[in-house]
Amino acid sequence: MSDFVHNLRMLKISRDGSSQMTQDCVIEEQRIAFYLNGTKLLSVMSLPYHQDAHFVGFLMNEGVLDSINDIISLEIASDGLSVYMQAHIKEDKLAHLHKEKTLTTGCCVGVSANFDGEITQKFIASNMRISAKELFALLDEFSKPSELFLQTGCVHKAMLVCERTFISEDVGRHNAIDKVIGNARLSRTDMRDAILLVSGRLSMEMVIKAAMSDIPMVVSRSATTNLGIRSAQLLGVTLVGFARGDTFNVYTHPSRIV
Repeated sequence: MSDFVHNLRMLKISRDGSSQMTQDCVIEEQRIAFYLNGTKLLSVMSLPYHQDAHFVGFLMNEGVLDSINDIISLEIASDGLSVYMQAHIKEDKLAHLHKEKTLTTGCCVGVSANFDGEITQKFIASNMRISAKELFALLDEFSKPSELFLQTGCVHKAMLVCERTFISEDVGRHNAIDKVIGNARLSRTDMRDAILLVSGRLSMEMVIKAAMSDIPMVVSRSATTNLGIRSAQLLGVTLVGFARGDTFNVYTHPSRIV
């Protein structure tokens, strides 16, 4: 991942009035183009790694792609800036994606469209349980900074804990979630008892991304919005926010934490 981290000279100024020229590590996001069935679908500002998982996660979280088995081919261009997919898709969901886009509250201007329809009829009735002690242990693991974060301080992180543990990072919190879910989908991992831990705030679209993959619990070190809480309540998702230090807040469906 060092290909998109650059050392730059800059001026650091202190409160006492002193200043010095020094170096800082700066991350460089790239414009990644997604091509679906021979047509450019969209471009996203993202980090050029896990690009294939990002595309898969995005399409499945939007309901355009129903199953990994529907993918005919998936290829990343040699420069890493384009991803090409041939797949059997839900044409109505694709049409809705083109027709009505919502600028979300995400970093790097997240775009989503398929918030309505069948997703509002979903309810996750998972019987998964985790103790508070176990959840705190997962939070301790999640809070360990990656080399990329230590270098730049400029990435969001998503960790999916299920049969395996998947971790992805990106400049956008939506991107990080799409990537980590896409990686799990590509490995055909069952997410029905999974826990998704994220660094960014939990707005409605973040909850929906988890619900589309039947993930019953979403945990964040940050805050949640009112629509995020309402969506989680409606969809059967246990929503945990402000998971820092020695406390966390459980906003919906608390029975999964024992």
